[in-house]
Amino acid sequence: MTERPIRVGVQIQPEHSDYSGIRDAVLRAEDAGVDVIFNWDHFYPLHGDPEGKHFEAWTMLGAWAEQTERVEIGALVTGIGYRNPDLLADMARTVDHISGGRLILGLGAGWFEKDYDRFGYEFGTAGSRIASLAEAMPRIKARLAAGNPAPTREIPILIGGGGVRKTLRIVAEHADIWHSFGDLPTLTSKSAILDEHGAAVGRDTAALVERSVEAEGSPAVDGEALVAAGATLFTLGVDGPDYDLTRVKEWVAWRDARG
Repeated sequence: MTERPIRVGVQIQPEHSDYSGIRDAVLRAEDAGVDVIFNWDHFYPLHGDPEGKHFEAWTMLGAWAEQTERVEIGALVTGIGYRNPDLLADMARTVDHISGGRLILGLGAGWFEKDYDRFGYEFGTAGSRIASLAEAMPRIKARLAAGNPAPTREIPILIGGGGVRKTLRIVAEHADIWHSFGDLPTLTSKSAILDEHGAAVGRDTAALVERSVEAEGSPAVDGEALVAAGATLFTLGVDGPDYDLTRVKEWVAWRDARG
């Protein structure tokens, strides 16, 4: 696998906080030295009070693009069923320009049924949602290519999920980053399956697709084991209203100590 720099991300979960608290957390995260700041694409909290405070992802990314200077930004991940794929691509192109080329386009098939039901989207089945993701990818790429002005760079596409037959095939065909949503054994086994799909579609996914994981436990122990398995992007989730970055700073220090 191509050697990549170790990167640390933080997911500022946009729940249970006023927006001023989210804005402050983003500033603190960039100051702490993280490489990427993510939110998520949901309409209701995933933890705590299910009817608690919550904010929409993509309008927030536009604000983050102006607010930040160095970090990459993105949603971990955008539910493909919530927006027309061409519109989503043009939103991504716009945020890419606002940020000066720092957007990661995170995509996923979607899973949180409440989002769909309350906002009037068809939930369908896991299979139909994955099919929608597969169908959206060529449209997204074509719309990005047609935009005027063109994106400032080839916007990295992150795809999250681990379905071995369908999702990893989509990752192999289209993604620059794969977020595994799994532990070390999951990363190891599914990374190998991803590379099998890559061989089938003619992409060297070991070299071309960065492995992204949730950072849990000790960076010196768990982090090193994940690095050995091929992971290079480690993201920690932090929840409102406090957005405690203590553990995030530990992972940043580990990254820096590795050199």
